Amino acid sequence: MALKFLRGLVEKFTGKPVDWDELEETLIRADLGVSVALDIVEKLRARSDGLTSRDIESVTREHIRLLLPPPPPILRPLANKPRIILIIGVNGTGKTTSAAKLAHMLSKRRHTVLLAGADTFRAAALEQLAAWGTKLNVEVMQGKYEGDPAAVCHEAHQIAIKRNIEFVICDTAGRLHTKHNLMQELGKVRRSLAKNDPKAPHEVFLVVDATTGSNALTQAREFHAICPLTGLIVTKLDGSGKGGIVVAAQAELGIPTVFIGTGEKADDFAYFNADDFVAQML
Repeated sequence: MALKFLRGLVEKFTGKPVDWDELEETLIRADLGVSVALDIVEKLRARSDGLTSRDIESVTREHIRLLLPPPPPILRPLANKPRIILIIGVNGTGKTTSAAKLAHMLSKRRHTVLLAGADTFRAAALEQLAAWGTKLNVEVMQGKYEGDPAAVCHEAHQIAIKRNIEFVICDTAGRLHTKHNLMQELGKVRRSLAKNDPKAPHEVFLVVDATTGSNALTQAREFHAICPLTGLIVTKLDGSGKGGIVVAAQAELGIPTVFIGTGEKADDFAYFNADDFVAQML
């Protein structure tokens, strides 16, 4: 990760009195969310006598670390049935690439994986997923262009049941959270998966781009309302000067970050580690 999204805190307030408005603005600009920013400022105000830039750094680190949950549990197969993972998000966040990277991670751990190409709105997305499958030696079940994404996910689920495949990763179409009909379609996908297993999908991961700032929190809020999320996949942390969505989503919505993408290679994908995240913020 190349975060450093709070480095300005130390630089701005070294050797001079704290400008509380500027401090608050800096924290909000890091996309931590207004409530988190105000809580940090309140903690700092409570010890403002002789406050140094390093005090600001340590209090900010401590507050953020306490907000973030313990490491997420490793994804493991379910007993006697496939674990269904639904990948959702807006266009351009890296959904298809993240789905492929996750499949690669699982297959490297000797799990059987089926990628379901349910982004039937874009022929290019189907081709991209197929290319990833060939490159990574991961099986892909392709939907048809302009076909029914719910039917694709349902069929992939059935295939996995018959063949004892441990994981099914459904790559759905990118959709704006403001488009009601497309958001409602996610409900249809969920219902189709539940026909084979009432508890499916077992994981719903929203892919968000770390560089999009506070808009990523809005996306998380809207998607979570329609399709309850179990976690985030945060991409482009390698190129982001921020990354506060990790903190804001946890603090305001209770949604943990499970995976991070830090590059374009298949192995540039990892479980989120809160200690590493906090250590690299400044």
